[in-house]
Amino acid sequence: MTSSTWAGFHAAEPEFAATVQSRFERYKHHVLATLRKDGSPRVTGLEVAFRSGELWLGMMPDSRKAQDLKRDPRFAVHANPGPDDSMDGGDVRISGRALEVTDPAEIAAFVAEVGPPEPFHLFRVELGEVVRTSVEGQELVVQSWNPGGSLRTVRRR
Repeated sequence: MTSSTWAGFHAAEPEFAATVQSRFERYKHHVLATLRKDGSPRVTGLEVAFRSGELWLGMMPDSRKAQDLKRDPRFAVHANPGPDDSMDGGDVRISGRALEVTDPAEIAAFVAEVGPPEPFHLFRVELGEVVRTSVEGQELVVQSWNPGGSLRTVRRR
């Protein structure tokens, strides 16, 4: 699987990256999907952070989702859809691999900037796919980006 950092995605598609980041930053809590030991999906809540050209996932120590990611780094995270049915800003999700950060200096820099409750697990995201689905007039619009490719837009009536 080809992957990219958040900075790489932003450099490739700055407008789309800004739209996606804005959608995630609108609400604090989002939905993370990981794979359990038996391969079945696990869906849990979490917060995301965009810092220093990276997308970060932080979670409580020894949480099931952290254990899942340590065993199998594949994930998807879905932006909180909001308080009503408007889907203002579209429906946004990111998938890829979440790699645990264990370097004390990197963790200290994150703590200094974000101030999360400690202790915690910190994962850096390698993007595999970014998708935004929205409605424009009478059309369903699906925008998707994969590393090494360009932004694709599909419109359906």
